[in-house]
Amino acid sequence: MHGRPRKPPTQEEQDASALKADKLRHLQSQILHFHHKKIFTKEGLEISAKLLEVNPEHYTGWNYRKLAVQHFTDKKSEDAAESLSIQSILDEELRVVETALRANFKSYGAWHHRKWVLSKGHSSVDRELRLLGKFQKLDARNFHAWNHRRFVTALKKIPDEEELQYTTNMINDNFSNYSAWHNRSVLLSNLLEKGVKEYSEKDSVLREEYEFVVQALFTDPDDQSGWFYHLWLLEQTAILEPFLLSSWPSHSSKLYISANDYSSDQRSSPISHCFSKTREFPFILCFSEPVVGVSSSTVSIECDYLTCSELTWTPLSSNGSGFAQAWLTCLKFPDAAHTLEACPVKVAVAHFQGIINMSGTSCSQSSHLFFTVHIHSHDQNQAEEQTTDRISWKEENFCMYAAESHDADLLHSLCKLQMIRQKSKDVGWSMKVIADEIDRCRELLSLTECKIGKLTLARLLMANYSLVSVSCSLDRNDVHYEEILSLYDDLMKIDPSHICYYEDELSLVLLKQMTSSLGSLLKNIHHYRESTSSSFNLYACLRLNSLSLSRIGSMEQLLWVQMLDLSHNKIRSTEGLEALQLLSCLNLSHNKIRSFTALETLRLLKSLKVLDISYNEIGAHSIDTRRYLFSSPLNHALGSDWSGDIESLDHWDVFFIFKGLDLIQLDIMGNAAVNDQLKASLVKLMPALKWLDGESCN
Repeated sequence: MHGRPRKPPTQEEQDASALKADKLRHLQSQILHFHHKKIFTKEGLEISAKLLEVNPEHYTGWNYRKLAVQHFTDKKSEDAAESLSIQSILDEELRVVETALRANFKSYGAWHHRKWVLSKGHSSVDRELRLLGKFQKLDARNFHAWNHRRFVTALKKIPDEEELQYTTNMINDNFSNYSAWHNRSVLLSNLLEKGVKEYSEKDSVLREEYEFVVQALFTDPDDQSGWFYHLWLLEQTAILEPFLLSSWPSHSSKLYISANDYSSDQRSSPISHCFSKTREFPFILCFSEPVVGVSSSTVSIECDYLTCSELTWTPLSSNGSGFAQAWLTCLKFPDAAHTLEACPVKVAVAHFQGIINMSGTSCSQSSHLFFTVHIHSHDQNQAEEQTTDRISWKEENFCMYAAESHDADLLHSLCKLQMIRQKSKDVGWSMKVIADEIDRCRELLSLTECKIGKLTLARLLMANYSLVSVSCSLDRNDVHYEEILSLYDDLMKIDPSHICYYEDELSLVLLKQMTSSLGSLLKNIHHYRESTSSSFNLYACLRLNSLSLSRIGSMEQLLWVQMLDLSHNKIRSTEGLEALQLLSCLNLSHNKIRSFTALETLRLLKSLKVLDISYNEIGAHSIDTRRYLFSSPLNHALGSDWSGDIESLDHWDVFFIFKGLDLIQLDIMGNAAVNDQLKASLVKLMPALKWLDGESCN
C-alpha cells in the first residue's frame, strides 16, 4: 500500500524468488531457441504455455504460439499421431489464455492473443460472453474486458441498442464504472451516426443522457467517471462544423501597399498598411478549427489585376499533418500596376465542397468577403533604402494608441468577426442545453466544493461563448469572462498538481477577453516611436506583456499585428503565432522558454525581422523532452539543407530554427546556452543580422 514501508524479504522468500527467476530464464531461453529456429512442436507449445503462465507479458511467447498454430492448421503434420483438428488447437489456445489471465487480468498480450484466436471463426461466441461476465464480476471497470466485449459483440452482431442497455445496468450497479460510461459513449456515437430511428433526434437523446448522468454527479461529485461522460456530452452538444472565422485583409477593409515608409501617405496607418517592395502581400484565412482542403477549387478570388487560378495555399502548421487552422497564399500585383486606387478583391470561401476538419465534417457554410487594395507609387531609390536602426523595447518608447476613424472601423470589424455567410447554423437547442447545465453546475457548487465541478463550469461557460460567436444572438460582452477566470484561479489554489494546465486555460480565456471587443483591444495597442530614429519609424504595437500568460491563443482577431510584445510572461512555446504572417517585431524576453525547439513556429513567420528571446531558460535544464518530438538532422525533413560545417554549433536545433529566419536584430542574452561560439554561429547562419544583443554585427 502507498505510504507503508516495505518489509525486507526473508531468506526463504529470497531463495524462492531466485528459483523462480532461474526457471523463468530457462523457459525463456528454450522458447527463444524454438522461435529463432522455427521449430514448431508439441514440446514447444508446452514450454510456451508454462512460460506464459508465469509471465503473461512475454510477447515472444505469444508470437511463437501464433506461428505454431498457423503451422499446425495450414500444413498438417505427416505424423498422424501429431495431427490435431483445428477446433482442438484453438480450444487449447483459449485455455492457455485463460490461465494467463488468472495470473494477470490486465495482460495486453493475453487479450490480443484471445482476439486473434476468436477471429479464426471456430470458437463459441456465446461461451465468450459468459466468460466475460465472470471476469467483469471480478473487476467491472477493467477496460481490457470492455474492449474485448466490443470485439465479441461485433462478431456476434449484437445490436448497439442491446449493449447500451447493458451499460445502463452496469452503471446502475456502480456509477463509478468509468469503463461502462466510456462504452456508452462509443455505442451512442455509433447510434447517432447511423441515424437509428429511436436515436435520430440528437437533441432529445443528449437531453436524456444529461438527465441520466446528473444522478451520478449529485450522488458523488468527487467521482470523476460521470464527469468524463458529461464532458463527452458537452462535446457532442457544442460540436460545430468548421467555418471561416477571420481573414487578412479583413472583410470590407482597405489595404495600402507601398515600398517605402507609410508615413508619406496620411490615409494609411500601421493597422492597414503593408510594406512590400515586390507588390506582394499575404492573404490569410483563419478557420474555427484545423481543416484541410483549402485550394483554388474551394476558395475563389476575383481581381482584375491578379491571376488567381494558379494560387498555392499553404497550411500554417508545423506538425506536418496537413491540417491547419490558418492557411496562407500570396497575392502579387504586376509591376505594370504602377499605381492603383481602390482595386477590389472578391473572395468566396467553401463555395464548393472540399474543406473538412479532422473528424471528417465538411465546411458547408460558404462565406463571402471583399476588400480593396491601394498601391502607391514610390521613389525606387527610397524603396531600396534599408534602415539599420535598432528596435528598443524600453517603456519610454511606447505611448497609448490614438486610433483614427478608419482604424477603429477595421478593428471593430475584426473584433466582431463580421463575415457575409450564405447561411448560419441553428444552435438554439445547443445553447439552451448548455444554459441548463450551467445552472445545474452552479447549483451543485453551491452545495459542495468540487474541483472537477469548477472545471466543468468553466468549460460550459467557454462552450457557451463559442456558440454565441456563431449565432451572434448575444453581444460578446455578455460572456462571463470574470467568472471563468475566477474559477481557474480557484482551481490553481485547490489543485496545484495540475497548475500548468489551469494556467494554459486561464491564458486562453484572458486572451479571448482582451480581443473580444474594440475597447479592450485598444487598451493594449500602443504607438512605438523612438525619438532618436533617423527614419522616424512608427509602429502600432500590441502589448500583452506582464500578464502571466503561459500559452498563446485567440490570434484570429490579431492577423494585422506587425509588432508584438509578450515579454515578462510564463510562455513556454511560440505555438499559436503561426497565423501572424505580418509580424515583423516580436519580444519574448523574460519568459519560460526552455529550448530552441520551442521556437519552431517562428520558422513560418517569413516577415520576422526583430526577435528578443533574452532572459529565458534555454539551456538551463539538462533534459528537454520536447527535443525528442522535434525533427532531427537524421530526419529526411531536413533534406540536404543540413550542413555540419559549423563546428561551434553544438545543437542541430539551433541550425534548424535560425537557418530559415531572415533576422536583422536578435537578442538572446541571459540564457544558459548562450556563449561566444553560439553567437558566432548565429551571425554565420543569418547574413542579414545587423544587431546581436545590442551590439553591431558589422
